[in-house]
Amino acid sequence: MGFGFNLSMILFVVSLSAILLITWFITGKNHWGKTIGFLWLGLLAMAMFLSGLKWILGKPNLEKDDYYGQYIVDRTYFSGKQADWQYNHFRFEIKDNDSLYFYLTEKEKIMRTYVGKIKVTENYISEHLLINMPQPTHHILSSNPTTYRYPWYFHLVFYSPKFNNLYFKKGKWEAIDSN
Repeated sequence: MGFGFNLSMILFVVSLSAILLITWFITGKNHWGKTIGFLWLGLLAMAMFLSGLKWILGKPNLEKDDYYGQYIVDRTYFSGKQADWQYNHFRFEIKDNDSLYFYLTEKEKIMRTYVGKIKVTENYISEHLLINMPQPTHHILSSNPTTYRYPWYFHLVFYSPKFNNLYFKKGKWEAIDSN
């Protein structure tokens, strides 16, 4: 909700509480006091519920340590032979010495390795990954990835002039049947 809505709700609730409090003192009937209590307990419960919901469903703020690990092509976005082929031919890992190792593979066999360095931008709430690869490099690594954050995981999406977007997720490579 916007600031104006929140301000008007606060003014409404405080005004309503004042009216109920005055009515309680004038009439001396306890149900007016209970009404005030239920109003404020309801608001407190709603605020706690919404805070918990935001914590559960909110996007994580990534730090450099979150990027360390092994990455594989995510075949859930685009399934089929092309996704299986990409899965079997591209993967990478980012190690805690800030090195990126991009592997061109034939299934489990590594055919070529491109090595580069990573750093992150700290200008944002969530740090963004920046890749520095010596030239010449592979076309997938020609630009920095876009990070898409979800409540419990994130994707790194690389733009390739040959394949368009390649979605990578953290995970360990496992052989698949591509028949």
